[in-house]
Amino acid sequence: MGIMKKRIIALFMAVMMICISAAPAFASGEEANEITSEIPAVRQLPRLVDNADLLTDFEDALYLRAKLDEISERQLMDVVIVTINSLEGKTATEYADDFYDYNGYGFGDDRDGILLLVAMDDREWAISTCGSGIDTFTDAGQEYIVEQFKPDLSDGNYADAFETFADLCDDYITQAKTDKPYDSGNLPKGDFPFFMFLAIALTAGAIISFIVVSSMKNQLKSVRAQNNAASYSVPNSMRLTQNSDLFLYHVVTRTERPKSDDNDSGGGSSTHVSSSGTTHGGSSGSF
Repeated sequence: MGIMKKRIIALFMAVMMICISAAPAFASGEEANEITSEIPAVRQLPRLVDNADLLTDFEDALYLRAKLDEISERQLMDVVIVTINSLEGKTATEYADDFYDYNGYGFGDDRDGILLLVAMDDREWAISTCGSGIDTFTDAGQEYIVEQFKPDLSDGNYADAFETFADLCDDYITQAKTDKPYDSGNLPKGDFPFFMFLAIALTAGAIISFIVVSSMKNQLKSVRAQNNAASYSVPNSMRLTQNSDLFLYHVVTRTERPKSDDNDSGGGSSTHVSSSGTTHGGSSGSF
């Protein structure tokens, strides 16, 4: 199915969901930033909240919202993207955690999900995970995700950056359900870098050239080197009248035994507690 067909289907799904959903179609302004002191029992806002108006193309916004809804409902884990202008005095992590908690995101009793926050005035991003999302999106796994979408985010290709984030979240959730979560030493295999192809091609060319030149050089020799010294000595010209073995020295090699570290988890997710008392995982940075 072509890209255009996929987008048409996604747009149709988005329009239908807007018509039948009780949640607001798109949150903006003060409505999306209003935070109460209680965590709602159900989700209050859409899974795409573009308060910074980064998605100027309405078709892109509809398509992305439909993608986030489809992934979230199929995987039973909320995948949310929020853009804002100002952090309003909070850190990016605090804002992301509070937005997640006080707007009722997350599936089930543990509020399973992940939220990406982008703050334009401060040029910062933050990821907040909750419930099973904490184990699904490990610290190393989040770092890999950020490496994939951050270049587009920095270049202003917001629709591409957010679509990459959504697709990777879908892949990570499936991986965690069918095998062990992506983590250190177990990250997705990305595209093979072009410079690696170039390096391999140059190395192969150098090896082939060396073999060909060496072969041509050997053909020009009329006398070839011998494998042992006997070929250069006159037979029976040297006789040993006495021999002995002398022990000169010995070498001892010691290798330190690796020490086990009970505090080394080998990966996993670091956690913290938000203002609501909810445990979150996550990460943050600038772009």
